[in-house]
Amino acid sequence: MPSIKTRLTERLGLQTPIISAPMAFATTPEMVVAVTKAGGFGTFSAAFDSTEVINQNIQRIRELLEIAQGETVPIAIGFGGWILDMTEVSDDPRLEATLDERPAAIWLSFGEFGKYIRQIREHDERTARGWETFIFAQVGCLEDALRYAPEVDCLVLQGIEAGGHGRADAPPLLTLLQAVMNSLPEDNPNKPLLVAAGGITTGAQIAGLLTMGAAGVAIGTRFLFTPESRYAQVANSREALLAAGLNGTVRTLAYNDVARVARGWPPHYDGRAIRNAVMDDFEAGLSVEERLARFDAGQAAGEAARIVVWAGIGAGLVEDIRPTEQVLKELHEGAVEHLHASVNFVVNA
Repeated sequence: MPSIKTRLTERLGLQTPIISAPMAFATTPEMVVAVTKAGGFGTFSAAFDSTEVINQNIQRIRELLEIAQGETVPIAIGFGGWILDMTEVSDDPRLEATLDERPAAIWLSFGEFGKYIRQIREHDERTARGWETFIFAQVGCLEDALRYAPEVDCLVLQGIEAGGHGRADAPPLLTLLQAVMNSLPEDNPNKPLLVAAGGITTGAQIAGLLTMGAAGVAIGTRFLFTPESRYAQVANSREALLAAGLNGTVRTLAYNDVARVARGWPPHYDGRAIRNAVMDDFEAGLSVEERLARFDAGQAAGEAARIVVWAGIGAGLVEDIRPTEQVLKELHEGAVEHLHASVNFVVNA
């Protein structure tokens, strides 16, 4: 397939500027590998995993990509800043051990993570490997973008449309991208790459964002509709995704309350998920205890109406399950088609 050339593809050696977002409880090594083999860049979420589990997943990816031990693995591992605040002072600190496994990139998000950027840079200097870990910083507001811009290789700009967790006060993606571009100095050759995220499900959208100035896109929800997704491997969550309409998701803290592992988030964050009876219970004014009891009973009974499926607004544009590699190629081809078509709008006088 024809390649798309951007600053991101040049830096990471990609054929397409499409990144699969690190989705806790949804991404699998097989999804990451499929994206990477098809010319994109796969990422894997460390979430709350132990060092042992993280290393097992990296080893699985390494095996599937046939990359020898000691060589760099062309993926990113995603960490939440507020989770690192807990794990890095525990008996199982994870960041240094992950860096020793040589992922090409680390993806940081959620909360304050400046000290972890410095830790990564110090690790690179100390190990003297001759290269720097590529650092993504996911942000949902202009203030955070400007704070981390001097320190990272890439800013991932997450709009309010995104699924899973993000800034509750994030502006729409197009507004956030434009605001950040307006605020970064044009004449700075070291300014970070900008990757757009939130609600992106078609090649046409990708083309539009690239022409705006994004160097790439990060896509999560579209890859949930693949057999490599953990969600698609479970009947209830798969059917919830397929049934979601254009208004089928909601941003709220209601799902954090019942998904116990999702508690403890810093201020200003909430999550977007497929709307179901969990939200109905919340809007009915039930106490947390009552909602937990209903959720637990529903889980025990295999009830489809009380589950947690984190997903973005783009879920309403997807109608079937397709292999990850096919999805990536279709997104890329759609972007190429619309990039070619865009030149037809310019007519010389």
